[in-house]
Amino acid sequence: MRISFYIILITFSFINILYAGENNYYLILKNNKVNVRYGPGFDYPIKFIYKKKNLPIRIIDKEENFRRIIDFKNNNGWIHASQLKKGKTFILLEDQILFTKPTKYSKPVLKILKGRLLVVKKCKKIWCSVKTENYTGWIRNENVWGDFK
Repeated sequence: MRISFYIILITFSFINILYAGENNYYLILKNNKVNVRYGPGFDYPIKFIYKKKNLPIRIIDKEENFRRIIDFKNNNGWIHASQLKKGKTFILLEDQILFTKPTKYSKPVLKILKGRLLVVKKCKKIWCSVKTENYTGWIRNENVWGDFK
């Protein structure tokens, strides 16, 4: 009896781990205006509206064509899948320096303040080549929220 209990417990734990990994990934907003709803359907009222294209959001659940999301400020809600796309962007959680090369000994380009959205071009270990408005350069991928892998 005990053995079957442990087998069932291990099986459910394994399924939960797989399910959590499947619904815990990053996507970015496809448009400059995206409605976030209270529930997974167009019948649910709009909770708030994002107005920033390429904003990274984390998917925490899905139901049919809707995805439950959470953002870097812990706001959450449901977004239709057509408003999301794959991409690599992140938001700085602390001020950082943008450099010309992937080393802190290269020429600094700009101080980027926390909260800035950066579009990732490519990454090398702890450095990512990023673009923000009119600037490109390299930044450490520490203390960021989003996907850079």
